[in-house]
Amino acid sequence: MYNPATDRSPISPSFTPNPFDKYKSAREGMLPDGINGIGTGSWPDRFSARKKVGERRRIVRVLVVAFLVGFLLWFFVTPLNWTSGRNSGELYTQPETGTRTEGKAQHDSADVDTPSPVGEGQTIPQDSKVQFGKEKASFVMLIRNQELQDALKSMKQIEDRFNHRFHYPWTFLNDVPFTEEFIRETTKRASGKTEYGLIPKEHWSVPESIDQDKMRTAMKKMEQDRVIYGGSLSYRHMCRFNSGFFWRQELLDKYEWYWRVEPGIGFYCDVDYDPFEFLRLSGKKYGFTITLPEYKSTIPTLWSETLDFMKKNPQYLNSNSSLQYLLDDKDHGKSLSSDPPPEYNGCHFWSNFEIASLDLWRSEAYRSYFDHLDRAGGFFYERWGDAPVHSIAAALFLGTQEVHHFADMGYMHVPWSRCPQPDEFHKYSKCVCPFEKKDSFDLNGWSCQPRWWKIAGKEYGA
Repeated sequence: MYNPATDRSPISPSFTPNPFDKYKSAREGMLPDGINGIGTGSWPDRFSARKKVGERRRIVRVLVVAFLVGFLLWFFVTPLNWTSGRNSGELYTQPETGTRTEGKAQHDSADVDTPSPVGEGQTIPQDSKVQFGKEKASFVMLIRNQELQDALKSMKQIEDRFNHRFHYPWTFLNDVPFTEEFIRETTKRASGKTEYGLIPKEHWSVPESIDQDKMRTAMKKMEQDRVIYGGSLSYRHMCRFNSGFFWRQELLDKYEWYWRVEPGIGFYCDVDYDPFEFLRLSGKKYGFTITLPEYKSTIPTLWSETLDFMKKNPQYLNSNSSLQYLLDDKDHGKSLSSDPPPEYNGCHFWSNFEIASLDLWRSEAYRSYFDHLDRAGGFFYERWGDAPVHSIAAALFLGTQEVHHFADMGYMHVPWSRCPQPDEFHKYSKCVCPFEKKDSFDLNGWSCQPRWWKIAGKEYGA
């Protein structure tokens, strides 16, 4: 039973004001009529109250008049162009964009105020956008002009949840020149500097070694079989580019880390630390949020080509690799050289979110692996995605301790979403997910997260 003498919690009745106390005090004459109460105070009290009200009104009138006089003096005495730094009385004139040199971007980039379509290496520097983060890192977005609104939505969430504290730059890549509108709007949304790169044709085209008749036949068959993106050539270009060429772009040469951002994502949790710095200090090189199996119909020969590559290059296999994460349960304990060889279960890190070291892809092991896959032609004859390619490489070439699950980040990319399970992540609105925790993809039967937990541990940050 409730005991007011012992219950002193902030929401206990003993701490709750009685709404009738005010009424009772007024009825006893403690408050003059009309002054913060509804009582029936005496006539002298009422007269005194009215006198005080009149004095307050006079004071308010004096303050209003003083404010108006001060504003008029400020308006007419202060130069109209005080923000421009010119002498008093000198009129401000818009600088001519045709002759302006100050504020130009590197590689002859567009003016901030009147941007024009740009190509490789062009940027919009803004002196006020000083980077606070300590790492050589950038967000990277492969994006089309017509996806501007989805790009801005993703940027807003990343900026609001993380980057407004660190001001890391944004790098945008496109196979056609960016429009003036795209440059203007993304520059306004970014707290860090922005750069815009035009992808070289050789990085976004069908190699001469590919039999295009064979490719078109395969694409038609996959389309008839209703394989997702089976008939799309542009999707194949994207997968091949993300697998073997995004990290070769000149704009990224100066960086050591990247955070891949896709248009139209959801990002549900505040990130009040620097993930780039965290990965570096903890000796990790690859970070993910969601893991799931790939459509087997898109990668029928990817694993056999991987086995062939590893047979020829066994030196690239890390002694503490995450091979078991890639294998079916019946093959656990097998090695790549087992006879018969183990089968790939399709599990991969969903690469539409990646925070990783660029040195991983720049390494001799990965370069050799990609070249082997590219010669095999599976990006076009089949529909190899960059997610299984990246994931197989990270699992084999890195140690398990070098791969990180960002368990504290809430993330959505159609059609899957995940949010942290521990309650402490949801306190004080650090995580606000538009679904219940039990609906997080980590707990979905399709998720490969339990497989990762088996080899890396289920603790936070494993």
